Amino acid sequence: MSAENHISSLIEKATFIPSDSRYSDVEIRSNEMVICSEITSSSLEKHDWCKITRNSDQSSAMMQNKSSNTILVDEATVQNEDDVVINCGSEIIPGPARQGYLSYRFKLMPRESFTRWLKVCIDAEHAKCSICLNVWHDVVTVAPCLHNFCNGCFSEWLRRSQERHASVLCPQCRAVVQFAGRNHFLRNIEEDVLQADSSLKRSDEEITLLDSYASIKSNLEKSIVERGHTLILDAENEVADFPCPQCGTEFSGFHCNRNTIHLQCQACGGMMPSRVDIGVPQHCLGCDRVFCGAYWHAQGVSRSDSHSICNHDNFEPISERAVSRIPFLAHEKNRHEQDITERCIGQMGKTLQDVISDWIGKLSNREIDRTRMPLNHAEMITVGTHVCNDCYEKLISFLLYWFRISMPKYLLPPEAAIREDCWYGYACRTQHHNEDHARKRNHVCRPTRGNHA
Repeated sequence: MSAENHISSLIEKATFIPSDSRYSDVEIRSNEMVICSEITSSSLEKHDWCKITRNSDQSSAMMQNKSSNTILVDEATVQNEDDVVINCGSEIIPGPARQGYLSYRFKLMPRESFTRWLKVCIDAEHAKCSICLNVWHDVVTVAPCLHNFCNGCFSEWLRRSQERHASVLCPQCRAVVQFAGRNHFLRNIEEDVLQADSSLKRSDEEITLLDSYASIKSNLEKSIVERGHTLILDAENEVADFPCPQCGTEFSGFHCNRNTIHLQCQACGGMMPSRVDIGVPQHCLGCDRVFCGAYWHAQGVSRSDSHSICNHDNFEPISERAVSRIPFLAHEKNRHEQDITERCIGQMGKTLQDVISDWIGKLSNREIDRTRMPLNHAEMITVGTHVCNDCYEKLISFLLYWFRISMPKYLLPPEAAIREDCWYGYACRTQHHNEDHARKRNHVCRPTRGNHA
């Protein structure tokens, strides 16, 4: 055995740690070992009840039930002679129910003779559920965004979402949720945080209520998308169904393989292969989010009952888009300024589309300062750039600002032309809560005071 392998085999120590401190830890001293320990909380008698085989990655193990009873692993039932993979933090109960049986945690720890403990500092704020704002309880992780919540909190959110909506959105970032599962690694952190600061613990009544709501029992293998195509993970967390149309059928000469990386569309929640060998964008340049409409349109694939696919109108080049109304975001949402702009366009005998087309031309010719353009990669935006609906509205709002500040005052409606400029211009906060100020001062101008001046 090489020195490197020798050290590796000594670094990780596997242990079964009982929840009841009156009982001793069970150290797993070899790569294959039958566990003989106490089973019930009412007896000190030891029994052979499972066999542990360490996996080659040293971070997990295969457990075989050797008892005559069923046992519970992370609340999943394991029958006699059945095998199950356990990871660091997995909870094992050597019987068919919690009541009357001991509970063990499978832990991997560095051997003290060869390594030192690593002290990790974590701010308790980073271990809190964004729904209840308390430290996680029975923490679950949602995918693909990987935000974390209390099991009870998210389960209640899930129930209400499925009653009202076709898809479930993450409570924190509003991304479409494909999976949710218990996270035993973070549960260890949850326990350490509460042990370090007991003031963060909840009352027994709160814990009981949260547990009554909790519906997620497995480890990231519960599909919760109700509409369109859903992904189901098998016991080893591998995709057991086809994420996208090209996983099952070849289109335009392309067929996904098991190594294909998939992207999730921000709009519909559907999946598509991540590809760099095509000329069709899959990310909006304005916000870097993923949209699938342009890709599937180019591949000649249409929406079906089994896969969610966006309409390609959701993600088009700027030059192919049309606009018929002033966006709500325009002029910092000041409806008085929006009304003035609309009247100016009408007095000129033009449509909003005419004005926007003119200013897109100016943008393309580099006649506009892009400093305040509210889009990512502003200098890379061209008329041929694909953007999503949200980014297109931001672009229209940006162009209408330039349209207004370049307009001579005599072309403004008379009551608008006599207004004085607000000192804080477009950055004025008062315009959002004071109607009189929003109407009497011109806010489509550069600030002369404040941080933006």
